[in-house]
Amino acid sequence: MHNADSSKLAKDVVDAYAEFESHLYEKGPFPMFYFTAFFDAAVHYIESMKNSPMIHRNVASSINGLRDILELKSSRAPGQAISDADRLECMLFSEYDPYFEGDEPPGL
Repeated sequence: MHNADSSKLAKDVVDAYAEFESHLYEKGPFPMFYFTAFFDAAVHYIESMKNSPMIHRNVASSINGLRDILELKSSRAPGQAISDADRLECMLFSEYDPYFEGDEPPGL
């Protein structure tokens, strides 16, 4: 992937995370809309960078520890957001997607 393309995708992830984080600590329901926008931007970045040996530092820092932030600092985080945060960490740092819908072994 071209460096300018990867930089733009990284910026999209970081911007989406900043928007999500700005709504995370507000009173009211969990900002699932903003979390989903961040999740989608991160998945797009991860999929685009699959064969690249390097990832953008700011993308890594926005995903690293996200589950802990959701569990510890936001008591209203739904289970879906927590499992999606786990999924992002696996996809970015371990290079596999633990989500198996449609790919389950027979009998499950």
